Amino acid sequence: MADAQVYYTLFAFAVAVYVYRWRTYPLRAIPTVGGPSAPIISWWTAVNFLFHGRELMLQGYQKYHGSAFKVSLLDQWMVIVNGPKLVDDLSKRPDDELSFVEGVEEFIQTQFTLGRETLDDPYHIDIIKDKLMRSLVAVVPDVIDELSVAVPEHIPVQGDDWVTINVMDTTLQIVARMSNRVFVGLPICRNQEFLNLAIRFTIDIITDNALAKAFPLSVKIFLGKHMSNARKSIRKAMPYLVPLLRERRAKMEEFGDGWTDKPNDLVQWVLEEAIPRNSDDEAIVGRILLVNFAAIHTSSNSIVHALYDLAANPEYIQPLRDEIAPIVAQEGWTKGSMGRMWKLDSFLRESQRVNGVSLTSVIRKAMVDVTLSDGTFLPKDTLVVAASYPTHQDEHNYPSPAVFDGFRFSRMREAEGEITKHQFVNTSVDYIPFGHGKHACPGRFFAANELKAMLAYIVLNYDMKIAGDGSRPENIYLAVNVIPNPKGEIKFRQRQPVSVSV
Repeated sequence: MADAQVYYTLFAFAVAVYVYRWRTYPLRAIPTVGGPSAPIISWWTAVNFLFHGRELMLQGYQKYHGSAFKVSLLDQWMVIVNGPKLVDDLSKRPDDELSFVEGVEEFIQTQFTLGRETLDDPYHIDIIKDKLMRSLVAVVPDVIDELSVAVPEHIPVQGDDWVTINVMDTTLQIVARMSNRVFVGLPICRNQEFLNLAIRFTIDIITDNALAKAFPLSVKIFLGKHMSNARKSIRKAMPYLVPLLRERRAKMEEFGDGWTDKPNDLVQWVLEEAIPRNSDDEAIVGRILLVNFAAIHTSSNSIVHALYDLAANPEYIQPLRDEIAPIVAQEGWTKGSMGRMWKLDSFLRESQRVNGVSLTSVIRKAMVDVTLSDGTFLPKDTLVVAASYPTHQDEHNYPSPAVFDGFRFSRMREAEGEITKHQFVNTSVDYIPFGHGKHACPGRFFAANELKAMLAYIVLNYDMKIAGDGSRPENIYLAVNVIPNPKGEIKFRQRQPVSVSV
């Protein structure tokens, strides 16, 4: 009897602690979407968001517009802000209040797989913002050259015969080739084993992240050092890159500032930052693969969406050809010429608006307690994002938002004073697939040129149609991720009756 009394007392105490912790939890004041918010049973809410994230995001956006709500992830709560004022507030907060780098780290957990160096000193981001951005005019011809070789290899049409292509697999290979032409140069950018490693690295990061989130901190550190798939891929990539690194180091020592024909690529830019930091070869290779991680899968997902949209809406093909062909004939394939392709730019921007790569954007982590402009209180360590998908589906922002209107933005640019505002790369509080503010995606200018070049080349040289019943392959929504259908296929043939070559 006494033992039973003890058990009842312990149970009552546990319940009291449970209720107290729930009622005093700082985020409890923020409404929950998707299920209960009480400890333990909120796991069901997380599972619900995992499989119904899009619907729940729209529900929260409509119900709490101009304010915030929260959803449960499998390992933590995520606060989602809605409306232009809060998006602007989020994007303008200083890093010592709301950190972009720490926010991204919450999703990829690289400190346990690649170490703290990339988190504490993310100089690769500055390289993308500065050197890659300033080198776009110079590197675009290399991108075009690689495109002209890679596309025919991976879309091998002959005459008027149709060939069926898995779009996801094909575009991953092409984008990896184009990107690495600028990242590591010839001949490594055409080495299939290296490309497979670069493509696989994203999957490694994702699996490492999932593993890290399942264990406490001490175990995460051990697993990161000894079982990380990303670390294994870095070591596998070293035989391809270390000889190049040593060759570059030798020439830097030999010529110093007098190296007049110094390569203009990511390897060189990273080396120039890494050598003063005494970084070893493994750390440098890690940085190069980390930039691949950021570039390849986001760009390939975007071009898959665009190709699905174009093949499912073939009425846009001829107007795009009519715009692209005379510009290429007059100016060739340059950054400047692609900047004049307003309809092409608009089509990509609309595809990004309708689809995107994520349901959320403008990711941040609270480094201190923060109170947003609407009074929402975010305790230290809170993960907070903006609702991008619902913003892009808001009829107050975009008339008939559910309708794919490929030339929506090119028409908007025709209005006085609107020429640059609605370009593919431009962000605003109501267009946030690239984020917004000072931490908007730094690689979007390079990515935009890649995507424009690839889509323009395919439009000019190929006919296309959706395989199967002709309907666009449905996107897959998993938590915040928007994934173009990996099994989707498009039929291609050589453009009839002529093709335009690079």
